[in-house]
Amino acid sequence: MRIKTLLAASAAVSAFAMIGTAAAQDLTQTIQERDELNCGVSTGLAGFSNPDSEGNWTGLDVDVCKAVAAAVLGDDDAVSYTPLTAQQRFTALQAGEVDILSRNTTWTLTRDTSLGLHFAGVTFYDGQGFMVPADIEVDSALDLDGASVCVQPGTTTELNLADYFRANDMEFEPVVIEQLEEVNAAYFSGRCDVYTTDRSGLASIRATVADNPSDHVILPETISKEPLGPAVRQGNDQFLNIVKWVVFALVEAEELGVNSENLDEMMDSENPGIQRLLGVSPGMGEHLGLDESWAYDVIAAVGNYGEIFDRNVGPDTAVGLDRGVNDLWTNGGIMYAMPVR
Repeated sequence: MRIKTLLAASAAVSAFAMIGTAAAQDLTQTIQERDELNCGVSTGLAGFSNPDSEGNWTGLDVDVCKAVAAAVLGDDDAVSYTPLTAQQRFTALQAGEVDILSRNTTWTLTRDTSLGLHFAGVTFYDGQGFMVPADIEVDSALDLDGASVCVQPGTTTELNLADYFRANDMEFEPVVIEQLEEVNAAYFSGRCDVYTTDRSGLASIRATVADNPSDHVILPETISKEPLGPAVRQGNDQFLNIVKWVVFALVEAEELGVNSENLDEMMDSENPGIQRLLGVSPGMGEHLGLDESWAYDVIAAVGNYGEIFDRNVGPDTAVGLDRGVNDLWTNGGIMYAMPVR
C-alpha cells in the first residue's frame, strides 16, 4: 500500500509538474507570439511608473518591465502599459489582463499565498511614513493623535496605519480615497492633516506635485517594512523564473561591475561570473528557455540595478533618494543577487 501511495503521489507530482510546465510555456510563448509584454503599472508615481508629456512611461518599475521584454523578446520597447489603482492591480493580474504587475506593490505572506500570484523578487526596499504641512510644526508621528489621515484603500499602508495608531493608543480619522491623483488633491487642499504611504512615494509626491516642496515635511518614523517588487500569476513557472532571474541579473551585473557603458568590453572579460552572465559561457539562457544573450540584452536595454536606481529615483533626480538599504550588500545595503551559475 505504501508503495502504491508513493507511486500515486509521484505520478501526481509529475502530472502537476507537466501541467505547470505546459502552462508556463503557454504564457512565455504567448508573449513571444504576441510580440509584446503586458505590464501593469501605477496610475502615475514619478520615479517608479509615470507617463511623460508624450505618454512614454518611465521609472524604476517601468524599467523592470523593459528588462523582462528585452530578455523574452529582445526588444525593451515591446511593452504595453496598463495603469492600475491599488484596488484594481491584483484582479487585473489574476484575470490575465496583464502578464506582470510591476507597480510599487508590497510582498506579504497573505498576498503571496492567497491571491494566486508569485512575487519574483524585491526591486526596492521601502517603509511607510507620514507627510505633514511644515506649518503645523509637528516633529514626530507620535504627535498625530486625533489627526485626519489621507490613505489609499486596499493597501498595506491602510492596515499599517491602523496598527500604528492602535499600538500607540492614538485616534485618527481616515480619509480613504482610491485614485492616487485624488488623494494628492485631498492632502494638498487641506482635506486631511496627514498623508501616509511608502516613504519613497511621499518623496516623489512632495517633489513633483507640491507647489512648494519645502512646505511639507516627511516625519522621521518609518512604521513598516515594504519590500516592493514584481509579481506574476501562479501556474507560469517558466515566466516566473525569467522575471526572477532578470531581477537577479540586474543586481548581479552591478556586483560584477558590468553596466550599459562597458557591456561590450566586458564580453572579453576573463571573469567566469561575467562570462556566465553575458552568455559567453553558454547554459544560463538554455535553463530559462531564452537566448544566451538574455542578460546582455537586459543590461544593454536598461543598465544594471544601480543605473536604474540613479536614473529614476537617485540623488540627482527630482525624487532625490539615497541608495540606503537599496545599495549592494557589499556597500552596506541589502541588495543581493542569487548566483548566476
